[in-house]
Amino acid sequence: MTSAEHFDRWYTDRAASPIVDDLVRRTLGLPEGFESTSLLGGPGLDEVTTALGVARGRVLLDLACGRGGYGLEIARRTGCRLVGVDFSAVAVDQARQSSGGGDFRVGTLTATGLSPAAVDAVLVVDSVQFAESKPDALRECLRVLRPGGRLVVTGWQAAEPGDELVWHRIRELDLAAQLPEAGFTEVEVVDRPQWRERERRMWEEALALDAPDDPAVVATQQEARRVLAVFDRTRRVLATAVKPA
Repeated sequence: MTSAEHFDRWYTDRAASPIVDDLVRRTLGLPEGFESTSLLGGPGLDEVTTALGVARGRVLLDLACGRGGYGLEIARRTGCRLVGVDFSAVAVDQARQSSGGGDFRVGTLTATGLSPAAVDAVLVVDSVQFAESKPDALRECLRVLRPGGRLVVTGWQAAEPGDELVWHRIRELDLAAQLPEAGFTEVEVVDRPQWRERERRMWEEALALDAPDDPAVVATQQEARRVLAVFDRTRRVLATAVKPA
């Protein structure tokens, strides 16, 4: 479930399923037509946009961008230039189509393919846990940032460190410790429990969908059962950090 091939199939199924996209937009409070592949809702998107501090003429990297929805919306709001990187070639192709040929590339959380100091801000929405090495992923973010550039990461951490009922890739995440170790300063990691209310509603409503022949619906329902089983064992977090000048 962490391979590019798995996500290629996932994105292919998702593109053919307006049922799931409509559910996600409605429950998470996202704009009409928004193509989400994560769980950051409308209020979270507003907060992330402000935290990035990008403006016209600046360059934003949306790392693990999926279909590009979050980065494209932030670029629309701010006028920044967007670069999107994802390890799924299918997702990258879908993002290019949605953006009319935007700058989306195949790469990974630990090897973006970008030059050093190439971007002014980096956004990683709900996906840093997929990196084989979280420290390596954070160091890659530092490498591609210009001095003074900002990193914004959203995701989940175990409510109790070492809780073996929580997926091991989530247990491995400790942004308050790992961001300074990677070289970032001005690190702030805050809980966002209010984001979770929308997430829980989305998973619960997904389980009520009746579309057994829709692969995207079936996959969403399977994930909903896994997530809800340990829902209160994880914390929703927003992390911000700066590359030293």
